[in-house]
Amino acid sequence: MRHRRDRGEGSIFRRKDGVWVGILSLGYGSDGRRQRRVVYGKDKSAVIERIARMRAQIVDGMTGDSQRLSISAFLTRWLDDVARPAITNSTHQLYEGLIRLHINPRIGAVLLSRLTPLQVQGMLGVMEQDGASPRLRQMALGLLRRALGQAVRWGMIPRNVCDAVTGPRVPCESMQTLSPEQVTQLLDAARGNRLEALYVLAITTGLRQGELLGLQWSDVDLESAVLRVRHTLHELNGRLWIGEPKTRRARRQVDLSAIAVATLRGHRGKTAADVRSDGLVFCDTEGGPLRKSNLLRRSFLPLLKRAGLPLIRFHDLRHTAATLSC
Repeated sequence: MRHRRDRGEGSIFRRKDGVWVGILSLGYGSDGRRQRRVVYGKDKSAVIERIARMRAQIVDGMTGDSQRLSISAFLTRWLDDVARPAITNSTHQLYEGLIRLHINPRIGAVLLSRLTPLQVQGMLGVMEQDGASPRLRQMALGLLRRALGQAVRWGMIPRNVCDAVTGPRVPCESMQTLSPEQVTQLLDAARGNRLEALYVLAITTGLRQGELLGLQWSDVDLESAVLRVRHTLHELNGRLWIGEPKTRRARRQVDLSAIAVATLRGHRGKTAADVRSDGLVFCDTEGGPLRKSNLLRRSFLPLLKRAGLPLIRFHDLRHTAATLSC
């Protein structure tokens, strides 16, 4: 006689010979056939326990025994099977580096089921002794918390030990903005520069560096005095490519000031003879994308020096634009 099962138990029933049977569905295989696991027990509670344990082992490819799974092995599977499809390549590279260089050397050999808050706290302490910045320690803790949160949802561990860990205090990053007088100095120093229009856009629109370097002429409508942020420059392991912004909110339309329109018209006229196979507004002499490091070293920092301005980050131009628009 079959008994109504509680939510999450799987299919459980009792055979005529008194043996309890539990069936856990695993979905469909590559051959299109339904895949199932069957367990047996002398009573219903034993079958429920076995199904719960099996589910913890097989969810999303976690086929190993969670009681014997190390932090290193778990993070490898989590990064490949869960995180990778949901993050960008650059974020994946960041996560991989945090795991390989900072987490695994310190707690990677610890069993997932045996990890304690004290061990995680100790990991952060050793990182600090080794010279890791508060921000780096914060990122390592955040990654571990996110991964262990998934393990909790899978039923592999009862709680997220990171919730009991005190994170590092990260000092607020000082934001520097240019005054209106300093903005005038910067634009005067950029006048006639091959990238003058880039600095005008940075100051007047607040576009991010990657958005400026990924901007294409097809995104710009000078007649209507607007541009659409639909592309951004990505860089990973020395490779450059133009892709979409990370978030839907980053895709937006931006109004152009009169000075921005005039400067862009002049920029387009000056570079009309350049090779722009990919239609970039700001490109190198061969028509390819500009590397952020080259922009800073060869153009932005020398420009600040010529203008007699203090050293600031390129991103501070975005803050300056926000300040000027208030």
